[in-house]
Amino acid sequence: PFHARFPILNFNSWGSRPIFIPAQDQLLSPLLRSSTSLSMKFAALACLQAALVVDCFGSDAEADASQAVLTVPLQKQYVPISKGDKVVAYKTAYFGHVHIGDSAPWQNFTVVFDTGSGHLILPSTGCESETCTKHRRYDRSASTSAVDVEYDGTPIKPDAVERDQVSIAFGTGEVMGEFVREVVCLGKAPDGQPTAKGAETKGPLLTNCVELRTVLATKMTEDPFGLFAFDGVLGLGLEALTLAPEFSFFSQLSLAHPAVRPRFAVFLSRHDSGDSQISFGGHDPSRANSELTWAPVAKQELGYWQVQVKSVRVGDTVLEDCKDGSCRAILDTGTSLLGVPRQAARSMHKMLARHVPNQDQYDDVSKIDCRRVAGQQLTFELENGATVSLEVEDYSRPTPFNMTLPGGTTSKLFCRSLLLPVDMPSPLGPKVFIWGEPVLRRYYTIYDLASKQIGFTLAKHSEESFDIASGDGLPPAGSLVSGAPLPPLTPQPKIAVV
Repeated sequence: PFHARFPILNFNSWGSRPIFIPAQDQLLSPLLRSSTSLSMKFAALACLQAALVVDCFGSDAEADASQAVLTVPLQKQYVPISKGDKVVAYKTAYFGHVHIGDSAPWQNFTVVFDTGSGHLILPSTGCESETCTKHRRYDRSASTSAVDVEYDGTPIKPDAVERDQVSIAFGTGEVMGEFVREVVCLGKAPDGQPTAKGAETKGPLLTNCVELRTVLATKMTEDPFGLFAFDGVLGLGLEALTLAPEFSFFSQLSLAHPAVRPRFAVFLSRHDSGDSQISFGGHDPSRANSELTWAPVAKQELGYWQVQVKSVRVGDTVLEDCKDGSCRAILDTGTSLLGVPRQAARSMHKMLARHVPNQDQYDDVSKIDCRRVAGQQLTFELENGATVSLEVEDYSRPTPFNMTLPGGTTSKLFCRSLLLPVDMPSPLGPKVFIWGEPVLRRYYTIYDLASKQIGFTLAKHSEESFDIASGDGLPPAGSLVSGAPLPPLTPQPKIAVV
C-alpha cells in the first residue's frame, strides 16, 4: 500500500556510511540521529523459559554472580560450488535461532550472527521472489508487537502513501527493505512458552529479548541468500555500521538489561560433530585453551571489529607490506575464508608454498592432503602484545598442484595457500585482512563493546566423533575440495618437509 521514496537510504556493509534523503530532498546528517531509548512493552523472560540455552547461567571468568551468559548453538552449512559437473569448492555459513514477537504465536527464524554488518534483516511476506519464498518470512499481520516505522523510528501514519526504504549491499549480494520496530529474542521459541507480557519469573533472571528497529526485506539477491538455508542476518558490528543506534541488537540488549554484560563470544568447532556457539553476556572459560589476551579495536568510527596489525611473519620472514605497522584485520563471522590485501597476496602465496616431500612414495597422489604437509607458521603481531598464529591446516588448499620447475623438463607437487585477495578502498583499506572461519576456528574470540577491545584465546576443541556429523550438506568423508572439513587430528602424523 506504500510508495517507496527513492533513493532514500543506501548503505554498504563494507565501509560506506548511511545517507538519508527525505522526501523534500533535504540532507539529514547521520550525526543528528536520535538516541532516545525505546520503551519496553514486555516483561522479563526467565532464562530457563527461553529455549535457546546450552548454558543458561554460564560464568564469565571475570563476571560476578549477578551476571549471566546466554549461549546460542550454531549450525554449520556447506554449499557446493560447481564448474560443470565437478564440485570445486564449498562455501560455509554458521547460523542460529531467533524468534520475533512479544506473545504467541512467535515467529522463528535462523540468522547468521554477523560481526561484519549492523542490522537485523529478515525476509518479509511482502517479498515474493523465489529467493525469499525459500525461507521463513516475517508476517507483519501475525505480530501484536510490531510497529511500522520510518528510518528514524517515527511511526507511519495510517493514511501514509510512502515510506522509507533501505538498500544494503553485502560482499556478494544486496537487500532492499522497509522498517519495523519489533521485539527480537535470542533462541527458538518452543510451543507452549508463556507470553512475554505475562511471564512470571522466579530466581535469577536473564532477559533474552529487546525492542529493535528491524529491516524487513522486500528484495534479496539469489547470491548469497538463495544459496544458504538461513533466513536472515543479525548484524553485530559497532553502531557506526547501523543507520541509528536503535538498529544495533547487542547495544540495545546491553542498555536494556544490565544483567547482560556488554560482551559476546564466538566459538567455531574444528569438526562438524562439535558444538559451535555464540554467547552473549560474556564467554565460557571452558572453551579457552590459553591465556586470554586483548587488542584494542582500531578505527572504531568505521564500525568494524578490527585490530591493528603491527607485523606479519611467515616463519621468521617479515611481510614487507605490513612492516610499517599500517595493516589491519577485520574479524568477520560472515566470511568463510582468510582474506589478504591484494597487494600482498602474491608474495604471501610464494612465502607459504612448499613442495610435497617424498612424493614418489605415494601410490595415489590424489590422496595427498596438503593440510597435513608441514609448513611455515603465519603469525600476526597485534597491539598490547597479542599474537594470532595460523598453522598449515588453516591456510592451505587441500589438494597439491603439479608445478613445472624452471627449465621445463621436470615437475613437482607443491602445496599452496588458500587466500582471498581483498580490494578495499580507503579509509577501510587498502592494507586490510579479513579474518573469517580459519582464524575464528583456531581462536575463541571475545568482543567487548564497553571497552572496544577483542580478546583472543586458543580454542579448546572437544574430542572428535567419527559418527555422522550434524553439518548441513556435509561433503563426502575425506573430501579434498577447498572448504571441506578438516582432517581428524588422530589418524596419521603430519608429513614433514625435508
